[in-house]
Amino acid sequence: MGTAESCTGGLVTGAITSVPGSSRVVRGSVVSYAIPVKHEVLGVTDDVIDGVGVVSAECAAQMAEGARRVLGCDVSVSVTGIAGPGGEEPGKPVGTVWMGLATPGGTKTFCALFAGDRAAVRHAAVRRAVDLLREGIMESCDPHR
Repeated sequence: MGTAESCTGGLVTGAITSVPGSSRVVRGSVVSYAIPVKHEVLGVTDDVIDGVGVVSAECAAQMAEGARRVLGCDVSVSVTGIAGPGGEEPGKPVGTVWMGLATPGGTKTFCALFAGDRAAVRHAAVRRAVDLLREGIMESCDPHR
């Protein structure tokens, strides 16, 4: 598994790698806090960056797919959002977080609006991202799919 993180700055990977034995399943992480890293490393297109923006379903999907590709992993999760205290945009208040989940079966995106200060938003995003990874791994391992 792998991650592509923006507003969580590596916290998702840190939470997972704090578990002994995680090295058996974690391939790595791309902390793409800067827009050029999203573009140059993960392959987020200019159309997304200049169009709907980096806090969007499209960006979350491309980040998750890019992480799967560059890390060579089966399942990846991405997180991109506005943790605050500033940075809100029209229609995207502080606490808006988009996540992507890329598996061999395809890519899904999820949006959440988390309450609280910067730390609370980031920690809530980490919890949800870890849950998504678990769900993606379980789906990928299900022989009936």
